[in-house]
Amino acid sequence: QVRLVESGGGLVQTGGSLRLSCAASGSIFSFNVMGWFRQAPGKQRELVALLTSGGRTDYADSVKGRFTISRDNAKNTVYLQMNSLKPDDTAVYYCASGRGVFDNWGQGTQVTVSL
Repeated sequence: QVRLVESGGGLVQTGGSLRLSCAASGSIFSFNVMGWFRQAPGKQRELVALLTSGGRTDYADSVKGRFTISRDNAKNTVYLQMNSLKPDDTAVYYCASGRGVFDNWGQGTQVTVSL
């Protein structure tokens, strides 16, 4: 199974930016969908953004216009550029992949947005 490793999380002030990276141990072409999820304390995990192998993207309403998902095929890496961060964006962010359904997950990276 291809391993996914997230990085790039940290502490940032409101209005700041972070870029998360998800490095795959194998080719991301083996997946037809990759995505970023997040889970805040006491809340369910939610889909933040997805990217299909055909290049289609989709975003949660709460992040539209602020977050951008992209990929670098040569590096087998998917990114999540997060701008205009808000305290409500504080969560553990997970990278996921799959073929039709998300069934392969990374370990997560913490993002904390301070006031």
